[in-house]
Amino acid sequence: MSGSLPFYQKHHRHYDRGYRSKETESKLSQYQSSSRYAAGSSTSRSRGLSVSSHSGLDENRLSPIPKRAKPTYLAVDRENQIIGYVVPIFRGSQEFATGLSGTQESRVRDTAAYMARRDMFTSGLEMERSEQISRKEVMRESAERISQNKREHFKRMNEDSLMHAPEFVIKPRSHTVWEKQCVRLHCTVSGWPDPRVVWYKNNVAVDPLANPGKYKVESRYNVHSLEINRCDFDDTAQYRVSAMNSKGELSAFASVVVKRFKGEVDEFLPAPRRKYADAEVEGAPGAPLDVRCLDANKDYIIVTWKQPAVDGGNSILGYFVDRCEIGTTHWIQCNDTPVKFARFPVTGLVEGRSYIFRVRAVNKSGMSHPSRVSEPVAAMDPADRARMRGTSAPWTGQIIVTEEEPAEGVVPGQPLELQVTEATKNYVVLSWKPPGEKGLEGVMYYVEKCVSGTDSWQRVNTEIPVKSPRFALFDLAEGKSYRFRVRCCNSAGVGEPSDPTEATTVGDKLDIPSAPGKVVPTRNTDTSVVVSWEASRDAKELIGYYIEGSIVGSQVWEPCNNKPVNATRFICHGLITGEKYVFRVRAVNAAGLSQFSQESEPVEVKAAIASPAPPYGITVLECVRDSMVLAWKQPTFIGGADITGYFVDYREIIDGVPGKWHEANIKAVSERAYRVSDLKENRKYQFQVRAANMAGVGIPSLPSDTFLCEEWTIAVPGPPHDLQIRDVRNDSLVLLWKPPVYQGRNPVNGYYVDIKEADAPEEAWRGVNNKATETTYIKIQNLKEGESYVFRVRAQNKAGVGKTSDVTEPVPALTKPGTKEIVVDVDDNGVISLNFECGDLIPDSKFVWSKNYEEITDPSRLTIETKGNKSKAVFNTPAEEDIGIYSCLVTHTDGASASYTLSEEELKRLLEISHDHKFPIIPLKSELAVELLEKGRVRFWLQAEKMSANGKVDYVFNDNVLSQGEKYKMNFDKNTGVIEMIMESLTPADEGTFTFQLQDGKATNQSSLVLIGEGTFIYISPHFIEYLSYEVTPECCVILKCKVGNMKKETSALWYKDGHQIKADEHLGFTEGITTKDSGVYEVVLKDDRGKDTSTLNLTNQSFKDLMNEVFSFIANSSTPLKITSTDEGIRLYTFVSYYNDLLQVTWHYKDSAIAFSDRIKSGVVGEQLWLQIKEPTEKDMGKYAIEFNDGKGGLRRSVELSGQAFDDAFAEFKRLNVLEIKNVFMVIIKVNYDVLSGRARVAGGLPDVVTIQEGKALNLTCNISGDPVPEVTWLKNDREITSDDHCILKFESGKFASFTITGVNTSDSGKYSILVKNKYGTESGDFTVSVFIPEDVGGNLKF
Repeated sequence: MSGSLPFYQKHHRHYDRGYRSKETESKLSQYQSSSRYAAGSSTSRSRGLSVSSHSGLDENRLSPIPKRAKPTYLAVDRENQIIGYVVPIFRGSQEFATGLSGTQESRVRDTAAYMARRDMFTSGLEMERSEQISRKEVMRESAERISQNKREHFKRMNEDSLMHAPEFVIKPRSHTVWEKQCVRLHCTVSGWPDPRVVWYKNNVAVDPLANPGKYKVESRYNVHSLEINRCDFDDTAQYRVSAMNSKGELSAFASVVVKRFKGEVDEFLPAPRRKYADAEVEGAPGAPLDVRCLDANKDYIIVTWKQPAVDGGNSILGYFVDRCEIGTTHWIQCNDTPVKFARFPVTGLVEGRSYIFRVRAVNKSGMSHPSRVSEPVAAMDPADRARMRGTSAPWTGQIIVTEEEPAEGVVPGQPLELQVTEATKNYVVLSWKPPGEKGLEGVMYYVEKCVSGTDSWQRVNTEIPVKSPRFALFDLAEGKSYRFRVRCCNSAGVGEPSDPTEATTVGDKLDIPSAPGKVVPTRNTDTSVVVSWEASRDAKELIGYYIEGSIVGSQVWEPCNNKPVNATRFICHGLITGEKYVFRVRAVNAAGLSQFSQESEPVEVKAAIASPAPPYGITVLECVRDSMVLAWKQPTFIGGADITGYFVDYREIIDGVPGKWHEANIKAVSERAYRVSDLKENRKYQFQVRAANMAGVGIPSLPSDTFLCEEWTIAVPGPPHDLQIRDVRNDSLVLLWKPPVYQGRNPVNGYYVDIKEADAPEEAWRGVNNKATETTYIKIQNLKEGESYVFRVRAQNKAGVGKTSDVTEPVPALTKPGTKEIVVDVDDNGVISLNFECGDLIPDSKFVWSKNYEEITDPSRLTIETKGNKSKAVFNTPAEEDIGIYSCLVTHTDGASASYTLSEEELKRLLEISHDHKFPIIPLKSELAVELLEKGRVRFWLQAEKMSANGKVDYVFNDNVLSQGEKYKMNFDKNTGVIEMIMESLTPADEGTFTFQLQDGKATNQSSLVLIGEGTFIYISPHFIEYLSYEVTPECCVILKCKVGNMKKETSALWYKDGHQIKADEHLGFTEGITTKDSGVYEVVLKDDRGKDTSTLNLTNQSFKDLMNEVFSFIANSSTPLKITSTDEGIRLYTFVSYYNDLLQVTWHYKDSAIAFSDRIKSGVVGEQLWLQIKEPTEKDMGKYAIEFNDGKGGLRRSVELSGQAFDDAFAEFKRLNVLEIKNVFMVIIKVNYDVLSGRARVAGGLPDVVTIQEGKALNLTCNISGDPVPEVTWLKNDREITSDDHCILKFESGKFASFTITGVNTSDSGKYSILVKNKYGTESGDFTVSVFIPEDVGGNLKF
């Protein structure tokens, strides 16, 4: 052998056989030293057991006590009924202690071999005898204690206290959960003594302390649980719970699968197509599979596995087997050199201990990851394992003590039925049966071999005998023939050898299978292909096949299956739609992997085409004397290709007996409705329909119900048909249908749509539209997300409402992942287009555009452009005739569709954007202005918002382009956008129009300035840079503003309203709340000796409404969330606004319907608080409430849910306050006389209930006030406090008289007024209403 070592030996510490367990080394060294000592001894020495402290045996006795067979300890009566247990007691006897007679002992004593064997066997016997004596004493004490407390003991005994092995009353259940969720596995275990429960993940014990917060293990009252927090992909595993007590061990299994939400891909996860863990070294094979343990014995176990699907591109050199004792984490390699056979006998195990095993594969690139570990297996005699699984005898409560004599030692006989069970070039496995004559103690075995043709027998296990009737021989010369035999031995001696085996040649008897035959792939679905192949010929012990696939031209092969497939057909999933793949297959058995088969023909991944499923839901739409119109629903499966048509058959039913089927149409019909002619009146018929596609005609549908052919004469219409669902979203969908074939006596003039939840009873049907719709489509809104619905349609004419259509299939209100909406786009050229994108296309998918849900076939209005997964509908010449609902449906998808409504307002907006894109304008910060500089120079300038580096400016005077020169100096700062021209001097010739013309790409703009002269002087008048406009501040104040230029001290600015000048000290009232009296035409005039300029702002009619809507919008946005409070009268809902205007319109809603106010439900305003009062609330008042602010646009809503805990808390507070108010009222009644005497505030009178007054008149009201101390007086308008001003004068004189005066009333003064008086003894109010009318000759143009 050369000095170089293979890489798999260089890097392992166990190359010098140091991998043997410490127990084996200790046993071996002890045995060897004992043998050497015995061989070199010439004198007799004491070699017996030291047991005098227990039995009084003489230490000069050399022979060990033989191991006795285990007797039964059950005590039975005459009828063989178990009445208790028998505890044996042994008598100390020299004869039984030695197991040999004096003559025999003296003869055996002289042999060194005997002494060595005796030392080895007695060392084990000493421990066993000590345990027996200790057990005897303990059981005697237990018997005395039980006999003394026998009566109490029998009272306590019941079935549950019997000792028995663990048993799972409830086993753990498997779970599939989403990522980041928690999962809890639990089980219920019975057993006595109480079992010890341990949880394992993939056969590795779960340690909560090693992963704080991840695992939580609990055990309460025999219920055991394992909780896994925030699951991730690493938690996908098989979990095992093991229960163990002194009577045995039992396990139960459960799997946890952690799934991820679609579309959320972690960047740290492996690629989707990669199915196997990376090896430690690039090019190394994958991990072996399915490691199992077979033929377990006392010190011998056979480990088997399956070859991995991935060999790393190089052939596998072999495998290493590792073992680990249960309870430790130390792995020991079992073989020095890799074994190529997928089976290996592991020896040198310690009897009674449990082990797990794993396997690693190796090729020239390196070592694979270890496989998953095997199930735990104990190294013990199969008979002992069977006894442990059996049930123990029932406990009777009695212990009977007897005595038993041990038997003498017997030299064992020959082993039986020796045979070679397995032979490879690495090892040979022998098996046999124990001898018939072996005494009552256990036996061990020596294995011997000899080369065929010789009689030179050589003992193989010279170091230590084996305990199992199995043995694996290594280090045999490959190609040579051997014979084998076995001897038994025990403390009495070594028995005769067994009959030798037949000659066995060392070498692999199992050949690697041949390559599979022809591989044929066929299409299956959009992401899978069915691969079939011819089986390997003459394959022995075949495990299965591995399949690999590759995209054509990539030369990259990926495995399709992780475990071998036993059949010759396999479905390969996870393929890329539209790609072409080739496949190859190879076989595997225990000897290894075969060569690959030849590559298959390329196959494209797409859905296979098959004939469609049968239609269903056949109904009658119309019936006349000799014909019927039928309708049906499309098949649920169309076979992967478009349906090309339908075929209808019919048969006559006579006295309940069906006749023969007849074809109704020879040529396929494309619609799902057909008129069957040539029928006989008043005869009964059944129908069936078949669908056809390019693959053929499918099977017929089930026969329809029996229909009578008689003419319909009903006045109302027949049922609509062909109901379809489009644009399904979380809260809405679109329903389409076709008109009824039978119109009734009058034409159909509308449709009603009904809806109900899919699982609701028939009584739950309700209408979607209260008014009949004339269209054959409707958008149904306000659906509940996730709820499934069904729909039906009824048609009506003048005679009434007709039959209902067939009910649709249940449709869940859910927006499917990846759903797109139609997007409107206006490009740089001003072209308006509708765009739709779909990500779930297949090659046969098509985009179908419709207007008002009718397919667009005329290209004169729209041009359709489709590229890839995007489609565009371009408007050729947008106009009013293009107004409508546009929708796009993608065929061969799961209902991908969307709609877009092009209204008149939307069309106008798009046309404006289109115009701006076609003719873009460069925005200006300031228009062209002029200013005089020193030395008579004049500066013309303006500032643009933004211009690119390519922007340019033309300077024009009276249509002539100016250029840089002595008179004109031009400058353009592109960073600031300031454009200026300096004119050196101003002369009469310069009178005229100066223009700056700007251009930046397609965008243009210009600004002009006129210089007007008189005589020889040039005058530049003041002018407006920005004309008069208004602004609404967040405080709801209205500011009229303008920007002026070329002003000087002498320039005046005069303001006018409706032609009347507004003086500087005149109060407009805008900053304290705008009203209808502020409506009018406002004008600003700039004027000095150079000239004047005027700017006008019309705030009447619609302009004033727009202003008020903007104010209302600010008020609405300032409102606080709707809140709930309780009063002594009931429950109040309220919100605050930063400012309240009397013209603000609000609407209160209950369950999305406007509230009709009554004495029990009222609304009002106090200051900036808007409230809704519910008196004496009940459970019927529970629900959703909302307040809607009307701002002329979409409005704004604030809502609150008055239900559940919120309603309970508010109702309880109302009851509490109501009780307090009753008590207060009672106290007031008692103290009424005292209140009168003490001077409670009162309104004595003088106010009318209603005041009706003409606009422009003056109103004056006075009332008497009493109270001591003098009350505080507050005036309210519409429950909002008002203060005294020039228009409304409020006075309180002498503490007795309160007056209310309006100098000139107008319509805005109409409303409810109140006076509120208050002192420390109480509060009182007086109310009156003011109604202002306008004379008929004035007109109503100021009414808002």
